Amino acid sequence: MATKITAKEIAELRARTQAGMMECKKALEETGGDMEKAVDLLRKKGIAKAEKRAGRGTSEGLIGSYVHFNGKVAVLVELNCETDFVARTEDFQGLARDLALHIASANPIAVAEEDVPADMLERERSVIAAQVAESGKPEAVQQKMVEGKLKKFYEERVLLQQPFVKDDKHTVGELVKAVSGKLGENVQVRRFVRFEVGGE
Repeated sequence: MATKITAKEIAELRARTQAGMMECKKALEETGGDMEKAVDLLRKKGIAKAEKRAGRGTSEGLIGSYVHFNGKVAVLVELNCETDFVARTEDFQGLARDLALHIASANPIAVAEEDVPADMLERERSVIAAQVAESGKPEAVQQKMVEGKLKKFYEERVLLQQPFVKDDKHTVGELVKAVSGKLGENVQVRRFVRFEVGGE
């Protein structure tokens, strides 16, 4: 009996691969609804365009902004794309606004994992290692615990890995990829700055 493919599964596969709706449906049907196999299948067929787009230049874009109603928190975020045409679309401008709002609320420390300052990461790792050492568990288990807690740290503090404030079932990174897929261009969060009255 054929596996019933839901619209939600098709949407998830589209968000992950930027492939078209029909290609996603077909890939899920061919793999019996296995999401990972469907992703691999689309990549092999060359339909998944996100990776190709990632290498394309993003010299256009805009600055999104948000000022909290109490005037005590403000954010500027630079969102880049390939063409001025896409930068003027409602989807792109809406993403810039949503990102600024998210940053004001979630207070990330960096755009991506590799942007986390080395000294901060080292400090976090040593604090986690000290906490884990008190568990008295074997060394191998402690290592896994440290890696698990670091992953959680990234999910809480790195913008692209944070659950999106308006829909926590998706990360900010998934949201950016979904908009990139819809617009057919490489979309990148370049940088942001968050101001808070009385903050550092």
